[in-house]
Amino acid sequence: MSDAKTIRVEVAYALPQKQAIVAIDVAEGTTAAEATALSGIDRQFEGLDLGSAKLGIFGKAVTAGQVLREGDRVEIYRPLIADPKEVRKARAAKARESRD
Repeated sequence: MSDAKTIRVEVAYALPQKQAIVAIDVAEGTTAAEATALSGIDRQFEGLDLGSAKLGIFGKAVTAGQVLREGDRVEIYRPLIADPKEVRKARAAKARESRD
């Protein structure tokens, strides 16, 4: 029997029409990137590239090398389709036009 301590973490990914949260037990010292790979979540989503995905823990961006703690939920973020700043600018411009 191994003396290595394990912790329970979750890995989450979501698309508009499908989401998954996978709970796994990993060794203490496991990183966010390692947990995503161990979870196998990429097999549930066609085209999910874990190597280039941005990661976070409970809504806060982290690096792939972030060491996890008991109970952490690693979130895999999708690439942005549009720059939020540009979307706000366009919405403001449209609102100005409609007032004129």
